[in-house]
Amino acid sequence: MVSSKDVAKYAGVSQTTVSRVLNTPQLVTKNTYQKVMGAIEELNYIPDGNARSLVQKKTGIIALISGPLNNPFYVDTTTSIVNYANQNGFKTNVHFVNNENLQETYNAVLENKVDGIILSSILIKDPIFNKLEKLNIPFITFNRKHESNQYFVEMDNEQAGYLAIEHLIKNGHQAVCWIGGPLNISTFKGRYEGFKKALQKNALAIETFTVFNTDTSKEALYETFLELEKRPEKPTAICAATDAIALNMLNFYITAGYKVPEDISIIGIDNVEMSSHASINLTTVGTSSSVGLGQMAIEKLIEMIDQKNKTCVQITKSVRLFERNTTMKK
Repeated sequence: MVSSKDVAKYAGVSQTTVSRVLNTPQLVTKNTYQKVMGAIEELNYIPDGNARSLVQKKTGIIALISGPLNNPFYVDTTTSIVNYANQNGFKTNVHFVNNENLQETYNAVLENKVDGIILSSILIKDPIFNKLEKLNIPFITFNRKHESNQYFVEMDNEQAGYLAIEHLIKNGHQAVCWIGGPLNISTFKGRYEGFKKALQKNALAIETFTVFNTDTSKEALYETFLELEKRPEKPTAICAATDAIALNMLNFYITAGYKVPEDISIIGIDNVEMSSHASINLTTVGTSSSVGLGQMAIEKLIEMIDQKNKTCVQITKSVRLFERNTTMKK
């Protein structure tokens, strides 16, 4: 197997120079860089990542713990996180989780040395937060946050829930169904609180609204749809806590022969890329920024890694309504 010593000899430089070319190329001349890279190419040399990480005290690896890919929000954020990390010299180990395999994934991530952890899986009272705090590893959460209110990037979830239901109320909808997820997750809890706040402001009793805070899998959402279909008084609008929920409900209603928004209005929250597709045009609430939550979080995490400290990040982005074609006046 070719070693760095072989490369140095072939290029006519020292091993230290080879190391500089690989690790700090800005410190060598253009001529030296070209000679060493030419030798690497000729000899088909593959640098030993483990050896380099020992010397640099860095692995060049970030662990991403993301929600499941059946939610388009995580498709968008995973893409932006991996791309940004790659542009900044980091590889990303990606783990897709649900609540059932959460602890198993945490264990797998912590068994391996990484430079930083970015996660969107944390629960409000998740014990993993305190464990990460005690480790000398920079970490940040996005889209969700822990009750400690530290190291997070999120949208204003309460305001998002408020704007979503307010839009339906202003359009004359009284028979509205709220469909959200488990309230031990900050995203769902905040959006549900915003929903209740809007009802209170409009002097509407929550008891008159249909509420589902449930599992957000496709199977569970279809059961919710079937439950609504059984009821003699059907909703005129669905207020979904995420675009993923809204897109599933949109599919169920259209498949069952409903016209959206003529027969039922549907609004989501997140403003994922798919929602603006011309064939969907989902009305939704999302951040005012063109930069996504995942992108903001990975930028902050890499700053922490480079600065070798755990800067306390607390970012809550403002939101606005994106009115499209799935809602209308009643």
